[in-house]
Amino acid sequence: MSKRFMINRRTALGGAAALAAGAALPAGAQDNKRIVIGTWGGDYSRLLTKNINTPLLAPAKWECVNAEENADPRKAKMMAERTLRRGTSDVQGLSANDMYDMNEQGLAEQLDYSKMPNAKNLIPAMKYPYGIGHIYSGKVVLYNPDVMEAPSGFADTLDPKHGNKLGIIDIQRQYNMVAAALASGGSVSNFEPGKERLMACRKAGARIYPSNEAFAQALKTGEITCGIMWKARAVQWQNAGIKVETVAPKEGVPMYVSGFVMPKNAPNKEGAYAWLDAMMAPSAQELFAVDMGYNPTVTNAKVPDDVQKRIGFTPEEQKRLVDLDYAYMSKNDVAFQDWWNKSFKG
Repeated sequence: MSKRFMINRRTALGGAAALAAGAALPAGAQDNKRIVIGTWGGDYSRLLTKNINTPLLAPAKWECVNAEENADPRKAKMMAERTLRRGTSDVQGLSANDMYDMNEQGLAEQLDYSKMPNAKNLIPAMKYPYGIGHIYSGKVVLYNPDVMEAPSGFADTLDPKHGNKLGIIDIQRQYNMVAAALASGGSVSNFEPGKERLMACRKAGARIYPSNEAFAQALKTGEITCGIMWKARAVQWQNAGIKVETVAPKEGVPMYVSGFVMPKNAPNKEGAYAWLDAMMAPSAQELFAVDMGYNPTVTNAKVPDDVQKRIGFTPEEQKRLVDLDYAYMSKNDVAFQDWWNKSFKG
């Protein structure tokens, strides 16, 4: 793996704001054979069940419960539960920067990799002391080739000229700000130059969608013709018959890693280790590559050549892959979230 994939584990500072904590799960969530998985909803949760929970955990009599919510409220709930001896989740699905953040808050268990046989095949860059990379991809430009020419990058896409044909995904807040910064002379360590561009797009009519799935539906119906999203999701939507192509932006391709941490006060740590080990099984990783278009994080996953060609990046594109500055993002996340909700979304 290119060194530019390697996430700098030293660049971690705490700082995500706690939102209102969600309601606690029922007492049954703490049963010895029950594993509670904090996760996003939609396709991700569905595929966790299809590719991990049902085929790999259910035969061993584990009962897997997907507790679905966006990342910010789940992080807030972890913080709210920090004084409890037993929390309400056993593993939590988070982006790499959120995993860093939860570790800096002192909320993530330091993992014992000897308890997970499949960890021997984990790509080193995806092995953190406090979490495991599940899948990865890169942020690219998406467009409908039937109605527009291929943009060259983020600047061509995040442009007011597209009016209400530009779609922006609300839950991709941090990564939209990264893309806008790269398009406007900023960097992964300076989002400020991108704010003016985003505001101009919003004033020109850019549509904001609450979820990845809502964005996909808008692409399908022709309500929008372009936007930015993970290459993996574009592959998934192509498989579903949506007319969409991708471009690796000339300004750089921000990396995205989705992974899992175990809360320090997880009520069922044995179950958490069993689930994390199953997550790294080659069969689960291969199915996520086919079903969702993400690259595996284990070396023994065998992805079909035609799938790998679609989900991966060419040697030239790999030169443009860039890591994020997780220290910067964590330090400024409260302010960025406030700006996004109050100024950008209004």
